[in-house]
Amino acid sequence: MILDNCGYSSNNEMNQGAPNNLYPNKPQQEQNQTKGMFLVGLLTGVVISALTASCIYIGIRITNSWQINRARQASANGMAPDSVINDDTIAKLEAIEDVIAKYYFQEEDIHTDEMIEGMYAGMVASLGDPYSTYYTAEEWKLMMQDSEGIYFGIGAYIQLDKTTGFGKINGVIENTPAQEAGLREDDIIYMIDGEIAQGLELTEIVSRIKGEEGTTVHLTIYREGEEDYLEFDVVRMQIESPTVEYEMLDNGIGYIQITEFDDVTVDQFTEALAVVKGSGATGLILDLRSNPGGSLSAVVDIARQILPEGLIVYTEDRDGERIEYDCGGENEWKLPLVVLVNGNSASASEILAGAIKDYGIGTLIGTTTFGKGIVQRILPLTDGTALKLTVSAYYTPKGNNIHNIGIEPDIVCEYDRDAFYDDGIDNQLERAKEEIQKMIG
Repeated sequence: MILDNCGYSSNNEMNQGAPNNLYPNKPQQEQNQTKGMFLVGLLTGVVISALTASCIYIGIRITNSWQINRARQASANGMAPDSVINDDTIAKLEAIEDVIAKYYFQEEDIHTDEMIEGMYAGMVASLGDPYSTYYTAEEWKLMMQDSEGIYFGIGAYIQLDKTTGFGKINGVIENTPAQEAGLREDDIIYMIDGEIAQGLELTEIVSRIKGEEGTTVHLTIYREGEEDYLEFDVVRMQIESPTVEYEMLDNGIGYIQITEFDDVTVDQFTEALAVVKGSGATGLILDLRSNPGGSLSAVVDIARQILPEGLIVYTEDRDGERIEYDCGGENEWKLPLVVLVNGNSASASEILAGAIKDYGIGTLIGTTTFGKGIVQRILPLTDGTALKLTVSAYYTPKGNNIHNIGIEPDIVCEYDRDAFYDDGIDNQLERAKEEIQKMIG
């Protein structure tokens, strides 16, 4: 399976209405501690969307004593002193374990297995890269299940908000518990089951929201414009996430929305495009708004169904090795095309939008995209755990790396959230209809 961690970077304004102060009774110093902590690409319900170039199994036999045995062997073989695994670190780990065992006052909270997992996670976290992660066996199992488009949760897309460090709802799937409860895009998840969600990793937010089918999660939400926090009880259920929605609009205009690039997305898009073409479409609106990314292979396969002959995207690793993904051009879309994007459109969705813009075959409408121009690789270990590491940067056909920059739309159109929730009017979609009608003539 090829996954791609299409997460987000920190340059674009992802939460235009996000508050700087979610805690009215806390000093500014504590509030500032939550800023700059974010990682995205998670579908709540909840799905981790990874823009990972490949999935490689590492041939390491892992036992409970693996780390210590390898450390002692490495030390005996004269391993370089700057290695993490050496006599000094082993001795210090033993000392820390002894001190905790002797003095920590809540002895029932001492769990050796969790300490071990924490060491592994801490090593990866020390890289300071919000996209590189250590997955426990359970987390990796859930991630693989989620990539298939079926999961247990509430039916909302979630990411970490870069301004506050809290989870933020990136989108809500229709006909799911999240929509029925009244949750909205850009809602900030302040508390989960009565506990403040400040400073949690995205995987922790996800694990707390997910749960057994039929159980309830209580969410305390900050919503811009509301005087107080909002309280929601949401019942978990099995969610089959439709990653592609489509319909025919007036005047023969086709509309296709891609919410995420998962394993199932290619077939869903192929069907949608076939219906649009078969209906005699005069033009196409492709909606990539709030699409956090997903599989690199999926977005490349979809791009090959609409792009002209040439380069789709290429990656370069730290050694300068370049991998190119090309399109034969046999299925080039030659009718009017408009692409909707916003500040939550990231990674794989930026690959597609960037290629369309570089080739000039479509008009981008909306706001500047998120700006994640790097690729992660999933490396599972033989004990069922896995690492996700940033391994390369990607570039659009014209050689642009959009990391921390994003893609500027051809026509800037800010989203009118009040108009949508008050009157059901999607002003960006309406603008797209106007522009594509001009192209049709």
